[in-house]
Amino acid sequence: MRRFLHVCRLLIVRTVDAFYFPFLRFIPHEIFRYGITGGVNTFFDILLYYIFYQFVLSRQIVELGIVAISPHIAAFLIVFPITFCTGFMLAKYVTFTASEMEGKVQLFRYWITVVAAIFLNYLFLKFFVEYVGMEALAAKVFTTMLVVCFSYVSQRHFSFKTANSGKAVVVTESETVR
Repeated sequence: MRRFLHVCRLLIVRTVDAFYFPFLRFIPHEIFRYGITGGVNTFFDILLYYIFYQFVLSRQIVELGIVAISPHIAAFLIVFPITFCTGFMLAKYVTFTASEMEGKVQLFRYWITVVAAIFLNYLFLKFFVEYVGMEALAAKVFTTMLVVCFSYVSQRHFSFKTANSGKAVVVTESETVR
């Protein structure tokens, strides 16, 4: 099983890195990986959300006896743990590979940054729409840009902090399969 996971990791890393060459001069390797893996995980999140909202929950309220949950919130609650796990795994094994912190410490810190990102999304959207008067879509785009920057910095320097906090270790073609 360990060998299989190692091969999967190498396959993902090499696939992501195959698209890096045109961006070599403009974007640091780690930021490129972060953008690709984050984008893929976001797409996965939206796809799962759509499937659960549309087909599994059939846009119906979820009755749990003492509480009823709207379908859009229920879909979020179902999908969030899945994409939280995939996001963590991609960050740990593809993007921030130089961190030598214990996995459970990384997971706890990753959880903190994700909760902070959700909170910032809420605050920024509320601020830009209700106080600044921006259109909702423009506010969402601007908020997303701010939160992505926050997430990268907090994950790089907190969740997956390295001893030297400098250069990341990059998996190359010469890495062997164990």
